[in-house]
Amino acid sequence: MSELDAAVRTLRDPATIRARCAAITAFVDAGRSQHFTLDRTKLDAVAERIATLTRSRFPDLTIPYHSRWRHFEAGGVDRKAELDAKLAGRTQVAIARSRIDLTLVSVLLDAGAGPDWRFHEAESGQALARSEGLGVASFRAFLAGRFSSDAGDPCRVDAAALLKLDAAALADIFQVRAGNPLVGLEGRAALMRRLGEALRAQPQTFTATGQPGHLFDVLTHHPHAPRLHHHHPQPAPLHHHVQAARILAALLDAFSAIWPSGQVLHGVPVGDVWPHPAAGGEGAIAGWVPFHKLSQWLAYSLLEPFEWAGVKVEGLDALTGLPEYRNGGLLLDAGVIVPRDAAFAARPRLPSEPWVIEWRALAVALLDELAPMVRARLATPELPLACVLEGGSWAAGRQIAAERRPGGAPPVAIESDGTVF
Repeated sequence: MSELDAAVRTLRDPATIRARCAAITAFVDAGRSQHFTLDRTKLDAVAERIATLTRSRFPDLTIPYHSRWRHFEAGGVDRKAELDAKLAGRTQVAIARSRIDLTLVSVLLDAGAGPDWRFHEAESGQALARSEGLGVASFRAFLAGRFSSDAGDPCRVDAAALLKLDAAALADIFQVRAGNPLVGLEGRAALMRRLGEALRAQPQTFTATGQPGHLFDVLTHHPHAPRLHHHHPQPAPLHHHVQAARILAALLDAFSAIWPSGQVLHGVPVGDVWPHPAAGGEGAIAGWVPFHKLSQWLAYSLLEPFEWAGVKVEGLDALTGLPEYRNGGLLLDAGVIVPRDAAFAARPRLPSEPWVIEWRALAVALLDELAPMVRARLATPELPLACVLEGGSWAAGRQIAAERRPGGAPPVAIESDGTVF
């Protein structure tokens, strides 16, 4: 493996996210940051808030993963059952591919919607906002075959359909009009087209069709299974377990090139990775901190499609907390992360600003500090971080924002192109 390959692989390892975020947190702890101080005396109250909210949302403490699939349950509607009915009669692998297709396209369309947008779902009569609305809108579009180029097989995603998706088509899917504006429509359309290009460029993984669900095959089959006869290849046996970090690595290997704000290292796109003087490390990637927020959200959202197909996902806690405006906002609103500038929210900030990079790094490190405190309060020592987030920290970020500001906006606005947060 070349030095560059090794460096890129290191940036794609969630252990590197933790190490670099810890280094930045130590820099803040040492009083060296121009932007923040930390008040850890407030962590207890945050852990208490998360635990209390988790109990009220999941009284039996059967807590699902933080996942796009929660949004498909919005308003108490079991949309998964509707999809399952449409997929009935297919093989387990074909069903897994379709669910992965849906998850991927839905997560990639899931950046902040803005406060004024709503999706009116004809089937349930509900009006849904924010992530839930985006999730349900993309679910409905998926069932209607908007991401498939084959009318006979609507419940799939393929490169040809994605390459045709423009802002007008997405505006139709998301019911965008004068009174119903959606943030970052052009950015989302461009992301879909780049996804189509990435799928088309990797036929060895995604077949000539360019179907993202073939990630399932890549991650669950033996790479060098013996073939019995040249003309009659036997299906390779399924691996009945896969590491969560391996799912993330496969996503980053396949799709790092699609992120517009992503950084490039010696010509290789590395995605949601940013420079910070206190990040540490050595060689070509010294001073870079990876977050891979949307890719990790996607990895969390793929846990269930793998498990439903009989594949056990192991090492869940290798993945990190998600550094976005609900988890990060919780820590700002609760006074754990303390901006040195009282007017920190006076203007929208760019993802590339040192202020935002540092805030995100602190969020990752502090979620790791909070998780054991929450587990102790709930007496659930084995609770995966994916469930602490769902129970949990993300909902608490939304809750405290609603207490602090009309409309529940996050404490700081991010100028997003619809892809980082």
